[in-house]
Amino acid sequence: MTDPLATRERFADRPSSRYGPRRAHARQPKVKRRRLRRTVLVLLAVVVVAAGGTYGWAETRLNRDVDLGAYGDRPAPGKGTNYLIVGSDSRDGLSEDDVQDLHAGGGGGRRTDSMMLLHTGANGTSMVSLPRDSWVTVPGRLDTSTGKTKRPEGDKLNAAFAYGGPELLVHTVEQNTGLRIDHYAEIGFAGFVNIVDAIGGVRMCLDRNIKDEKSGADLRKGCHTLNGKQALAFVRQRHQEKEGDLGRSKNQQKFLSTLAHQAARPDTLFDPLEMGPAMQAGLDTLIVDKDMSLRDLTRMFRAAQSVTGGHGKQINVPVSGIGVPTPKGNVLKWDAKRSARLFADLRHDRPVTETGRP
Repeated sequence: MTDPLATRERFADRPSSRYGPRRAHARQPKVKRRRLRRTVLVLLAVVVVAAGGTYGWAETRLNRDVDLGAYGDRPAPGKGTNYLIVGSDSRDGLSEDDVQDLHAGGGGGRRTDSMMLLHTGANGTSMVSLPRDSWVTVPGRLDTSTGKTKRPEGDKLNAAFAYGGPELLVHTVEQNTGLRIDHYAEIGFAGFVNIVDAIGGVRMCLDRNIKDEKSGADLRKGCHTLNGKQALAFVRQRHQEKEGDLGRSKNQQKFLSTLAHQAARPDTLFDPLEMGPAMQAGLDTLIVDKDMSLRDLTRMFRAAQSVTGGHGKQINVPVSGIGVPTPKGNVLKWDAKRSARLFADLRHDRPVTETGRP
């Protein structure tokens, strides 16, 4: 493997800013660095650790680049542990052919539109999807491009990441949910296809045909083993979804459940030849907080595996409106009462009764 480059612009306050570390290609004959609209690779990157820690070198590969307390004014610690799991769409490392082949689009920088809040505690595990188009209040901050202080403003959740990276995203999630984020894990899209291919593809059953020009999805109704490119297109597409970004989040949860289950099967977990390439691809694009250890990642993986295996709750944050017009475009608005109750239950580690359904 090659070491990631260390370049980073801190707290860039422009959506087009490049502040994320560039990631190098994994050494494989034809490496395709892809866009993924899912964060599942964070989980796969620690599968081997969960199997017994046979890759001690992995500890040195973690890029502990995120300062959760950079903005201060954090909620008090709650009960249990909260992980913010994020997928970013950095095109660093993608060749022009890769961009075209994977329908990755143009542009630069690093953005996110896939976010999951994973809570573990005495009353079980809950995984809450936070759609990228959620309408939230982005806290006041210093605009490094002008040197002026910006006031709090309404915007989409993924705009917080574009304006100020993981630190501002964490700060925004904390301020809008009242939950203190204990750990952050972000996976770049570059390793996704290699991971899926490394475990032999992912078996998915579709209830309808899916054809989407923007993502490149062209899948037939029925059960198929999706290779990396097909899986990438599936988790990216949203234009055929009646619920748009919310529908895509549901597809992503379905894919996460299937992938976590397949990656954890015995013949995968205990075969270093099987998981070696996947481990390498995952770690090459993984960014975590300064206090994250492989032990913490193992706990996160096991918790996510548990909830996707049916021993926990998978929830979409309750919404009261879809496609609501605002000066920042159409957004999803959270149901104020139901979402507040959900986050309060998580903060106090109470049994979660919210389903996220309308």
